[in-house]
Amino acid sequence: MSLLGTLARLEAVRSGRAEPLATVRHRHLSDRPMVVVPLTAAGEAGAPLAVMLGTDRSAPGLHVVPQPLNRTLRFDFLAELAADLLPYLESFGDEVEQIEGSEKDPETGEKAQVLRELCADAPQLIVPNSGGVHHLALIGRSTRFRRTVEDDEPGPYPAPARVPLLGRWLTHLTDRAQVPGASMLLPMTGLLARHWATGQSHLEDQHLAARLAWHAPPPGLSGAEAAGLAESARDGRGQLLHPPAGPATDPRFDELVLGPAITRYDAAVAALQQHAGRPDSAAADQARAAVRAAVDLLRAELTEVLLPTWQDVWTGLDLLRALPPAGHLEERWTGDRWSYTGHRDRLAAGEPPQPRQDDAVTAARKLAQREREQARLDVQEALDDPLAMAEHRLAGEAFAGVVTEVVPDYDTSGRSPKPRPLVTLRTADRPHADLGREAHRVWASPRPDGGSPTAQKAVIAGVDAAAGTITLRVLSGMGRKKEPEPGSLPEPGETVTFTLFELTVRQSAPLPEPDDTPWTHGGPPGTGTPAAVPVAGPAATASAVFEEWE
Repeated sequence: MSLLGTLARLEAVRSGRAEPLATVRHRHLSDRPMVVVPLTAAGEAGAPLAVMLGTDRSAPGLHVVPQPLNRTLRFDFLAELAADLLPYLESFGDEVEQIEGSEKDPETGEKAQVLRELCADAPQLIVPNSGGVHHLALIGRSTRFRRTVEDDEPGPYPAPARVPLLGRWLTHLTDRAQVPGASMLLPMTGLLARHWATGQSHLEDQHLAARLAWHAPPPGLSGAEAAGLAESARDGRGQLLHPPAGPATDPRFDELVLGPAITRYDAAVAALQQHAGRPDSAAADQARAAVRAAVDLLRAELTEVLLPTWQDVWTGLDLLRALPPAGHLEERWTGDRWSYTGHRDRLAAGEPPQPRQDDAVTAARKLAQREREQARLDVQEALDDPLAMAEHRLAGEAFAGVVTEVVPDYDTSGRSPKPRPLVTLRTADRPHADLGREAHRVWASPRPDGGSPTAQKAVIAGVDAAAGTITLRVLSGMGRKKEPEPGSLPEPGETVTFTLFELTVRQSAPLPEPDDTPWTHGGPPGTGTPAAVPVAGPAATASAVFEEWE
């Protein structure tokens, strides 16, 4: 945890309310998000029990598994889930825009101008917490390889045809959710934690109702007291008023409500099976009615459990929409759109499902991409948000101050003198400002002189700790003329900010193609069957496509 985050938590304990960690919203929010609240059976993380989902706050859909141990009912549940979720996921694939760029010819190596389709928008799934993301990943992993009723050899327990397709989409979304700054699958607790600090632990913040209690505690209660009530308050039946939906259920709910409801359903099904030979008898009709009644009762109980969390997710969205969007949100959302477009194209091309385990090169590419995106996200948030920049200033990685003097100077070592002015500023910050270290000026966007906001570099030429001043020699970002362009240098009295980290992320070294890896990592080609075949080549990943056209 950063120093600023620790201070914000301490302030939340003192004030009894959530304290802001950001002045802008750092994650994209769709105009039509799909809220998904999953619930699992106790003792088996991958066994779905119910899910409440939808894009309309007032009209959630509900799917339940009356008996989680029954494989057929599980796949019926997944087929119903796919019928609701796939149309939403696929609806963004039709409207596209043409993006111009260059592409290397594989034979000649020359670059040619081409047009590539980019979907105009992408889906966004919102779950209550990180446990919901993990549960969707388990569903994707368990379903994308399932044999279906349409296969030549369907095998036992064939799944409906769209279940493996749902698994591929969920696998892609949960994999993309591990990329820093991505917004196609977001946990609400993580969204709130990025923008506000509470006075409780990170584990306690995973309870959505408890976390929201810090934002608007009832009159006379502190955030901690309101959160305690949200976690423990029960009704007359002994059931929680705010079930966690984490996605595990409350043990007392399992004991007093869920267990008897499933037992009632099992008894009704057993009675119906006794009349299998006489399906038209009155007793069989009564047994079928008993099964329907048992399912309706179970649905009512699960609806009561899921509705509070459903409403809490939408309340969290209201809080986040009240924040102005950050400046680099659109750029990161474009990366998500490339990712969505790439997966849409892979499905259309009939490529196989994602492998159970990535080969060495694909795993290295994913790791490099996530490290690169994390560095890019840190820089962009610092540029967009003064509170994010304050964290770097407290860590000694940036400093801000008032310019006291600008002295013209020139580098005469070349054929023609180049401007190298000295800028002195007074600052109360204590950066790690070693002589000769690079510093980068943070500009308001757009710059007054029309230059790039990340294109002015300087080096530290002097530090006077007693006077609280730092002198920098500006090296770039002043135009190409003999004299600096008007507006490219700060004026005395102006407040400026410099960072000691680069404002553009460097690309990592290229990795070999999967077929060119050494035998220690699955090669050389032709010597054996690889453990896993990557779904797409290295150039087909969303990040590679985005970087190529960036």
